[in-house]
Amino acid sequence: MTGQTAAAATSSITEAPTENLVAPLVLVLVRHGVTPMTLEHRFSGSGVPGPSLASAGRVQAAKAADAVHQIGRRTWMDLPKVDRVLASPMTRTQETGGAIGRRVGAHVEVEPRLKEVDFGDWEGLTAPDIIERDGGELLRWRDGEASAPGGESLDDVADRLEDLLGDLAREHARSCVEGADKARSIALASHAVAIKSIVGRSLEAPPARWSRIWPSPASMTILQLRVTRDGELAERHILCIGAPTH
Repeated sequence: MTGQTAAAATSSITEAPTENLVAPLVLVLVRHGVTPMTLEHRFSGSGVPGPSLASAGRVQAAKAADAVHQIGRRTWMDLPKVDRVLASPMTRTQETGGAIGRRVGAHVEVEPRLKEVDFGDWEGLTAPDIIERDGGELLRWRDGEASAPGGESLDDVADRLEDLLGDLAREHARSCVEGADKARSIALASHAVAIKSIVGRSLEAPPARWSRIWPSPASMTILQLRVTRDGELAERHILCIGAPTH
């Protein structure tokens, strides 16, 4: 599904009768803390499981976990408390998700669709390395015009995340219709490009504009979904982007 198709498929809440909507679903997107590769400004994607968090990244993850725990308790009082945690399979997000899970008392569920973009042949390189090697291909990738060599494009990442959001919306609708119709919050431990892709698609912005979205390490991005009783996404509300937690 392309960005244009995904945007067209998302109807407005004004077109969905209020009585057909279930309570909101809130997604708290947390970028992992810093790793040695983050500190060295190297491209770190999903082609390899590592690296682990650096010592500073572990501190950041703990502070992010505290910030997530405070949602509905001391901050963001109009939102439900987070009681579920999903994390990408990468080591750094498993560690970050683990910190969140321990703080909120939830088991961490591994969700492959939350993984970072696969940088392919660019894994471990810096931007100057890539420009020296492949010239303008980095800019074409950043603008959504090409895939990383041997890896993914921005639309590839956004498509799998759109698939995840659709599944979470349908699951939430079933829980509301078959059980308690109440708002729920889920924390998602993920990565910079993955979070940019969710926000970019939610804003219906073209990939060429996604580089202007910057979720810093261990930051929180909060997205509220309005879902119909049959599980369709009616509207998305971006409550914050890249809010610092440390």
